[in-house]
Amino acid sequence: MRNNKLTHESTITTLRNWLREVVFGIATPMARGFDIVLIILIVFSIVLVMLESVKAVDYQFGKIFYIFEWGITGLFTLEYIIRIWIAPKRWNYIFSFFGIIDLLSILPSFIALFLVTTKALVVIRSMRLIRIFRILKLSRYTQASQILLSSLKASRAKIAVFLSAVLILVIIIGTFMYIIEGPEHGFTSIPKSIYWTIVTLTTVGYGDISPMTPLGQFVASFVMILGFGVIAVPTGIVSADIAYQSTQRKQSKKKICKYCHTKAQSEEAIYCHHCGKLL
Repeated sequence: MRNNKLTHESTITTLRNWLREVVFGIATPMARGFDIVLIILIVFSIVLVMLESVKAVDYQFGKIFYIFEWGITGLFTLEYIIRIWIAPKRWNYIFSFFGIIDLLSILPSFIALFLVTTKALVVIRSMRLIRIFRILKLSRYTQASQILLSSLKASRAKIAVFLSAVLILVIIIGTFMYIIEGPEHGFTSIPKSIYWTIVTLTTVGYGDISPMTPLGQFVASFVMILGFGVIAVPTGIVSADIAYQSTQRKQSKKKICKYCHTKAQSEEAIYCHHCGKLL
């Protein structure tokens, strides 16, 4: 009896390890195949969400969309349960970024089953658009996205300081424009003047409010030119961090000779460039 129990536990452990290698791994053909199938399902579900928003298409193929949607929801639910079961630290996965995204991608369909009143259905219909979060599941399957996320995380302090400086500048310029132009030219309040400053600074320029006085137009010209800097600075910060992260990843992949301990061996190198021995 005890041997049967041990055999059963060993089988479960083996199954969990195999699933962990397939679901979380990237090295084996099975793992790559799993990722490809999952990406196809994610893209297909996003296309379904988009087509459902077209009334004519939804009216004609609504039932087919409904069947496909629940099929995909069932597969993603199974995937979510499996990920929880095989995760080394389950609560860490559940409350991680991707764990929350996985939950948000399936939750609206199930909520719609319980809230059936007419008014609630309108809200649920909107909530079902949260299924678009499935597209965020794609980012875990590309190395470039990991580099981008690491770069954004590394540069968040610099970007926060820059945005704080921009916010202070926007408030100051908005206040000045309220004083310069006044309500007679559409700048009826400081918040509205700040709104104009943000719109102008980001080079959007709706044109619903525009300065009429020479001094106001001069300030507007300065804000427009400043807008190019607002776009360039964060881009430069993130680009520098992306370059650094890419270099670090390449360095970490380089081989070290076990004989002379020379570093910076090329990833494709077979022999050490220093001592000539087989790596």
